[in-house]
Amino acid sequence: MEGRHYPTIDATIITMIKRIDRYIIGKFLGTFFFSIVLIMSIAVVFDLTEKMDDFFENQAPLREIVFDYYFNFVPYFMNMFSPLFIFISVIFFTSKIAGNSEIIAILASGVSYHRLMLPYFISALLLFVLSFWMTGYVIPPASEKMLTFQDKYIQRFSRENARNIQMEVEPGTILYIESFQKRTNMGYRASLEHFDGKKLVTRITADRIHYDSAYNWHLDKYVRRDFDGMYETLSRGNRLDTIIPILPKELFYTAENAQMMSNPELKEYIETQRKRGSGNIQAFETEWWKRWASPIGAFIMTLLGVTLSSKKVRGGMGKNLGIGITLSALYILFSTVSTTFSVNGVMSPFMSVWIPNFVFLAIGALLYIRVSR
Repeated sequence: MEGRHYPTIDATIITMIKRIDRYIIGKFLGTFFFSIVLIMSIAVVFDLTEKMDDFFENQAPLREIVFDYYFNFVPYFMNMFSPLFIFISVIFFTSKIAGNSEIIAILASGVSYHRLMLPYFISALLLFVLSFWMTGYVIPPASEKMLTFQDKYIQRFSRENARNIQMEVEPGTILYIESFQKRTNMGYRASLEHFDGKKLVTRITADRIHYDSAYNWHLDKYVRRDFDGMYETLSRGNRLDTIIPILPKELFYTAENAQMMSNPELKEYIETQRKRGSGNIQAFETEWWKRWASPIGAFIMTLLGVTLSSKKVRGGMGKNLGIGITLSALYILFSTVSTTFSVNGVMSPFMSVWIPNFVFLAIGALLYIRVSR
């Protein structure tokens, strides 16, 4: 009839494809967040059962248990096991729609396998952004609160004192403090050594060392030795004011502190230590690269999940879930082991963190080529 317009075939196809995209994205993200809620609820119950005696014995307040511990426990472990959640989510709902022949119908309608991957990767991109934001800005303060709670009510461990501290505070300058108290900013039995290459030039020892402000430190009852070839000049005094480019809080830094720093703080600390010439920053560099490599795992786990479960196979969802859980567990284990190599100095931080991604990306690419033919 005149005046009436009918949708073209191309417009109908585009509308159908958009509907398919929304359907897959909704299923992906819905299954992902449902699996998080389910598994983390179980994890909290098991953890609460294990630590209940500690909470009662050390009289932990209910408010601190909920808000200082479990409120931070959930995002920490949720992000740690996000590759597992992503893999399970993709395999679960993709196996389901493949078993109902929905994927066959989608491909038969003219949608290519490459195009079918687009909504999956859009979902992975959203999870990548979420994971990167949480890793760099949410989890660091959450980890600090959780660790403080554990020290106070579970491990009964005090971080107010540090012992046998030795660090390079600037190129050629080594600081040693036998013990240091955070509350008073006071240290005992300290030494400060200056080197010219491998040659010791000056060595200052003191009974006490005290932080004032703006890198100003006081050395009490000090002895200074200046070396010039075979000659040594000795001087003593009750107090020596000197500049040492380090803050008291840095004396307490361990590998655990890397997880408590936001991205800007972590980057600044690494750059500062490099300028000082410190070589003992593998744990911090490893944490920095992990914050980029771990979110990328969202794309890799998505690729593996789709290629493993998009075909209708004998054994169905159960078989695919078994393979998925095994592969994601291997991915997490591989990442943990390779990170240990970096912290121990066996491998560079960059390589140790990215190797698992490279290996599983290669596996995913091979499976994708095989399935998309």
